[in-house]
Amino acid sequence: MKKKILSMMLALTMVVSVTACGLKSPDTSSTGSGTPAADTGAAEPAQSQAAAEPAAPADTATPAAEPEVTLVYAEVNPLDTIVGQTATAFADKVTELSGGSIKIDVQASGVLGSENDVLDTMLGGGGTIQMSRISAFALTSYGGEKSMLLSLPYTFVNREHFWSFATSDLASEFLLEPHENGSGVRGLFYGEEGFRHFFTTKEIAGMDDLAGMKLRVSNDPVMNGLVESLGANPTVVSFNELYSALQTGVVDGAEQPIANYKSNAFPEVAPNLILDGHTLGAIQVIITDQAWDSLTEEQQNILVEAGEYASQFNRQISEDAENEVLEQLKADGVNVVEVSDVTPWQEAVKDVIEENTKGQEELYQKILDLAK
Repeated sequence: MKKKILSMMLALTMVVSVTACGLKSPDTSSTGSGTPAADTGAAEPAQSQAAAEPAAPADTATPAAEPEVTLVYAEVNPLDTIVGQTATAFADKVTELSGGSIKIDVQASGVLGSENDVLDTMLGGGGTIQMSRISAFALTSYGGEKSMLLSLPYTFVNREHFWSFATSDLASEFLLEPHENGSGVRGLFYGEEGFRHFFTTKEIAGMDDLAGMKLRVSNDPVMNGLVESLGANPTVVSFNELYSALQTGVVDGAEQPIANYKSNAFPEVAPNLILDGHTLGAIQVIITDQAWDSLTEEQQNILVEAGEYASQFNRQISEDAENEVLEQLKADGVNVVEVSDVTPWQEAVKDVIEENTKGQEELYQKILDLAK
């Protein structure tokens, strides 16, 4: 009996000893603070509770950083163009605002394909391209009925007119259209790359000289109609193949904003530029719904803020950059034809405008009314 009592007392002593070891204050390596916990009588109950509830230390830990994200951004033009510089400005701002946790991987000069190729990839859900800069009219073949209005000839009378639209309440309605119609992408922000003009391999002096020419189009209804209304033949050619198509006579001409015309070396094979300004090169940057939904709210806000910055950057550089390039083209001997009166051009395309505004006359009028 005495041996039993002695054994019980010895076991109790060992339990007390082990329990006391469990109440030992954590060292600096376990606190992660670099400062030992204060050795006071009040500290022991708190430590005892922490030992009983292992989840408690997580409540005081530093919040986890935002996950790192890389978004591939497709741009068909070189980085030295207006749209290329806009892409760089956007990417840099995203890096700045996110502290480097979000990276915009800009793939320029059409390495990921034409705008239509890129849209097919994005809308197909492949996940290899998350973002892209596209011309507003590129969405017209993908159900972008509202976006089509932006590409109608002679809609915008000047740049200020476009920016009145791009900063109006209408802009967000247009940007979200592809998302709302289930296309799988949404617009983030607007920009522009200057007015678009025709350029040709053959010398021209006016609108009538375009008659019978094969002019490259990207197979959207507005551009097809525009070219046909001028008496020319719309010919579908991928943008990446346009230089060789001009060089070999597959097409006699095409149309682009001035900066893109020069940056893609088109003056080498088509040195005649007529400044008809048929369409303002409205652009928008889009992102797939899949990529957008994978971001946290904070990350989404960063993209929106960077988009606002890039849009203003685009507005500041576009006109000056275009004027500088135009002077260079003239100095290089390009046959630049001024158009003093666009009235004949506007008359020629009236049916195109009427045909492509059916059912949206009121909305189109709202855009026209924004002219200053």
